[in-house]
Amino acid sequence: MVRIGPNTLLPARREAVTLHTGDGLRLVGELALPADRAPVATVVLLHPLPTHGGMMDSHVLRKAAFRLPALAGLAVLRFNTRGAASEAGRSEGAFGAAEGERLDVAAALDFVRARELPRVWLAGWSFGSDLALMHGISEAQDLVQGLVLIAPPLRWSSPEQRAAWAPTGKPVVALVPQFDDYRLPDDVREGCAMIPQARVITLPGAGHLLVGHADAVLDHLVSVVAPETPTPLPRDWDGDCENRQVTIVDSERR
Repeated sequence: MVRIGPNTLLPARREAVTLHTGDGLRLVGELALPADRAPVATVVLLHPLPTHGGMMDSHVLRKAAFRLPALAGLAVLRFNTRGAASEAGRSEGAFGAAEGERLDVAAALDFVRARELPRVWLAGWSFGSDLALMHGISEAQDLVQGLVLIAPPLRWSSPEQRAAWAPTGKPVVALVPQFDDYRLPDDVREGCAMIPQARVITLPGAGHLLVGHADAVLDHLVSVVAPETPTPLPRDWDGDCENRQVTIVDSERR
């Protein structure tokens, strides 16, 4: 029995993947599947702002990919948006100020559709949450089950883009740090007021970077996308695992 730590890599079928965008770019990514069973649901992870160090290895997303296939039976797709870099490599293209990334979100959703992965959710952290709000409907309204917004700044998405989620009735759950640097829980409630089904969950004691609060984020994420899985998730693992230190290419500031 070992304690699951920040660098604990639990068993999964892991595959380096390349996503192909509509404008001809190749994006670096990874698909992680449960090692011994079919996935019960799928999470497409969208990372924080790449101009401030955001990438597929940003710590909450890395821990999700390292743990959730084994602990919750989830398929986890993470990737670097255009111009973003991680240990796995740099995606082609340049930062698109949340507009060019529409094609990146589309490429990720095309990928999970082609793989016939079940119950697809978008989960974005910071900048990634705006990408989910902006592009999750236009690119795959029939595919995406709902959104999990982690520390959403609501900086890039417009009120009109958020309001487009209202008639779908699809769940929109925001996990908001109590002491977020950009939007406090009440600010997010106000900013998402045009989505009647939106639900805001406060993460007590947390700041925008979520240092020390990844476990709580993953518990809430799983309770939304795979409610049949008991939470809190196990904090210990009885079986084979690795301790894998990831090289951070850029600073993790957002």
